[in-house]
Amino acid sequence: MKTAGVVGAGIGGIAAAIRLAVKGYRVEVFEGNSYPGGKLSSFEINGYRFDAGPSLFTMPQLVDDLFRLAGKNPTDYFQYQKLPETCRYFYEDGTRFTADAEPALLAKTIEKYLGEPAEQVLAHLRDSAVKYEVTEKLFLHRSLHKVGTYFNRDALKGYLNLGKLDAFRSMNQANSSRFTDPRAVQLFNRYATYNGSDPYQTPATMNIIPHLEYNIGAFFPKGGMVAITNSLVKLAEDLGVTFHYTSPVEKLLIDGKRISGVQVKGEALSYDIVISNMDVVNTFRKLLPDARQPERILRQPKSSSALIFYWGVKKQFPELGLHNIFFSKDYATEFHHIFQQKTIHHDPTVYINITAKYEPNDAPAGGENWFVMVNAPANDGQDWGTLIAETRQNILTKISRQLGENIETLIEAEDVLDPRLIESRTSSSQGALYGNSSNNRFAAFLRHANFSRQFNNLYFVGGSVHPGGGVPLCLLSAKIATEMVK
Repeated sequence: MKTAGVVGAGIGGIAAAIRLAVKGYRVEVFEGNSYPGGKLSSFEINGYRFDAGPSLFTMPQLVDDLFRLAGKNPTDYFQYQKLPETCRYFYEDGTRFTADAEPALLAKTIEKYLGEPAEQVLAHLRDSAVKYEVTEKLFLHRSLHKVGTYFNRDALKGYLNLGKLDAFRSMNQANSSRFTDPRAVQLFNRYATYNGSDPYQTPATMNIIPHLEYNIGAFFPKGGMVAITNSLVKLAEDLGVTFHYTSPVEKLLIDGKRISGVQVKGEALSYDIVISNMDVVNTFRKLLPDARQPERILRQPKSSSALIFYWGVKKQFPELGLHNIFFSKDYATEFHHIFQQKTIHHDPTVYINITAKYEPNDAPAGGENWFVMVNAPANDGQDWGTLIAETRQNILTKISRQLGENIETLIEAEDVLDPRLIESRTSSSQGALYGNSSNNRFAAFLRHANFSRQFNNLYFVGGSVHPGGGVPLCLLSAKIATEMVK
């Protein structure tokens, strides 16, 4: 039986292990932490349960596909529901509304509260769908680094529709030309943050992202986001995959043009193929220091990171939903602080996720589990102690004013996650959430391939390589990489 070693039990590594097991490989996964999932994990403090990282679930079919590939019924392992609303929005001028998941209702709501014609909103979502149709089979399901990708029917369709990708304007330029109200522009600009980008730099191609949330839908997994990790680990184990926790890989063992195996706790373990789910920068810098380093890729600017406060709040707020956004007054300045000044603006946009709205047991009776996040720069040696303290106070002032309640007096449990901790816990270079930034029209081509040109049995998955960060793209990276394995 062929053997495979997987470095890291992030969602990409777990998915790759499942796919290799289905192919007949004996698979072992090595994880430095005591738990699987990487960013997609959870924890509890004083009776409040929190998903540690990703909080929005889109494209659930990519999870279901793994169960079906293994000949299993997805619902035996994993259940989820489609959300009737996607987000509740709060603006500094007092405007607030709930975004309905149905595009036609969303368009009417935006027309009512922001004055934008409903047809303009629907046209924007249609354009988003077109962008997805052009890129899906060409860029999201195939390697950009294989010649065959560019010579097939899907590629021809892509070439004929390249103009529809709008790659030569920024997202903000495209949205500003579509909408007249700056609040509507801000609403659709925020989708740049879904891959850690700056809407004033990233190409308008990224307007593909609203399609996933509105045209396909947003979902909530029963048991919270960590249920994705737990269900896939269970599937992998049922297929014979072995997980080794608190077992960080120390180095990849080189034998000519092959990786002969991995070193764990000083022991050399041999495998026919190796897949790295570790951030590609650290894969090379830490596990392959003697190999040729792809500097052009490794030195690319990083995506944004996040500063997250996990607050156990001893009160329920009916005006809040599962997903909530409290916008900053000056979006351009906020992103200038993140990407140019490498700091956090005093008036950041605040995202609050409350899974207790759908899973009451995630908080004690009468309370809510608040996952409070602001976009932050990647770790570059900033004074995080001062930044965290200042940002915490700025968030409390902002939310307390908007909700008419002193939120600080309601917090009875608290934890914090900053870019330094993200870096140390998940081996994400500089704590960047999505690897390299997408603030460049060529960014897709500046991600590392899902295979190695130096070593013929080394593959890469996860958010730092093609096709990008976020749960759906990490799952697709596993599909692309393992399809190359003979």
